[in-house]
Amino acid sequence: MLNNEKIIRLIFGFKLRHLRQQKKLSYQELAKRTGLSTSYLNDIEKGKRYPKPAKITNLANALDVDYNYMVATNASKKLQPIIDLLSSKFFRLFPLEKFGINLEKLLELFTQTPDKVNAFISTIFKIARNYQVNEKQFYLEALRSYQDMHNNHFPELEAAVENFKKEFSIKERLSFTSAFLEEQLLEIYGISIDYKELSKNKAIQHIRSYYKPETKVLFIQKGLSTVQQNFLFARELGFQYLDLKERPYETTILKIDSFEQLLNNYKASHFAAALLMDGNSLANDVRLLARENSWKPDLFLNLLKKYNVSAETLMQRLTNIFPHHFGLEDLFFIRLTGNEHLQSFKMQKDLHLSQLHSPYNNELDEHYCNRWVSITGIKALRFVKTKKRKTPIIADAQISKYWNTDKQYLCISLAKPSFRYPNKGVSVTLGLLVNPHLKSIFHFLSDPKLKNREVHTTCERCGISDCEARVSPPIVLEQKATQSTILGALEDL
Repeated sequence: MLNNEKIIRLIFGFKLRHLRQQKKLSYQELAKRTGLSTSYLNDIEKGKRYPKPAKITNLANALDVDYNYMVATNASKKLQPIIDLLSSKFFRLFPLEKFGINLEKLLELFTQTPDKVNAFISTIFKIARNYQVNEKQFYLEALRSYQDMHNNHFPELEAAVENFKKEFSIKERLSFTSAFLEEQLLEIYGISIDYKELSKNKAIQHIRSYYKPETKVLFIQKGLSTVQQNFLFARELGFQYLDLKERPYETTILKIDSFEQLLNNYKASHFAAALLMDGNSLANDVRLLARENSWKPDLFLNLLKKYNVSAETLMQRLTNIFPHHFGLEDLFFIRLTGNEHLQSFKMQKDLHLSQLHSPYNNELDEHYCNRWVSITGIKALRFVKTKKRKTPIIADAQISKYWNTDKQYLCISLAKPSFRYPNKGVSVTLGLLVNPHLKSIFHFLSDPKLKNREVHTTCERCGISDCEARVSPPIVLEQKATQSTILGALEDL
């Protein structure tokens, strides 16, 4: 993380490098004009050192600018977008090194083609402002890119779970109970659980958990299922064992202060999922159901019971398992919620590995394709009759062929009522790109009874003419057709 002092050094160094190159001066030539060594000048340009006032005066005189221009944190119109970027929270908080970005080389690129670079940076700032892209959205997208960069497989976290179990003599067994995990928190880390306080204040009744480090108390919301408690306890064990200092204390992060905070939250969540679902065990279970000649939803639902986890935890864990254990890297994960009348749906989470797959998040108030198994599963919830006080979960699968493309995905989806708002439905879906390798693993892909549907991303962009599930006309396509007609008429002139 860069502090203010480092930012000021970087801005000064960037301006010095730009002025020197603009004057076509080598380090040796500038050294002769200023009496400063070439190594010292090099360190200044890299942001490693900041010269004293007398030396700044020498540099300003040698480069034909005034002293104030050199020390100010603003610059000419051509350079200002780059200065703004260096001064922004992006550079202050974003861990460039985790993405393999060398800051010194990045600054060299900025100074080589400042006109083109600042135009690009200015465009990014304007798009972010116009579409109200906030810090939280930016960090979440950065995290997804980080997961993609690593194929969502982190051997160090998997190894940490194994070391944790060995160190504290936790024998491998299926389906940890909440009581057992609560006991581990108390015995190993002295953390006690409070089930009452969170529910007393209406303002925080939507917060599932909150950890108070001063008293070592983990507050748990009243009425959570054992599945939800299991994940929260395992997640706190992850925070403690991994010794993650920069972290959120509430379940859902209300305010993201840094990328490191968000990344550590992911690490603890990954630890929790790996602790609750051993990778090798889950991979073997997937192999068994994949060898079936027909899609059997009950086998998939049995995984939830076996590991005592939520639908989302299972699906997220499979995004770790498929790339590493099966070599299936082309996949996506999405989480959808529907309103009470099931007329609109919102994509709350999405993850894409290897490429940008369909479907994807759309923030333009367009209507997601109602042929998705993610949506048909939510709609089917209203017709499911279950025993009193038992939450229905629907497991479904289909081959989704995207209109006007050659892409097909095996989509496996789990849908259930929202925990806090039972009238609303939630679904989590895993999509796997259909190719020969996938067909060799999932035998039921050749089952003629497996649903095959032509789909698209949103109704507004879809040209399927006989769609029975359409909820909006293809406005975007109609606009393109109108534009094409106008251009054609102009060419005829």
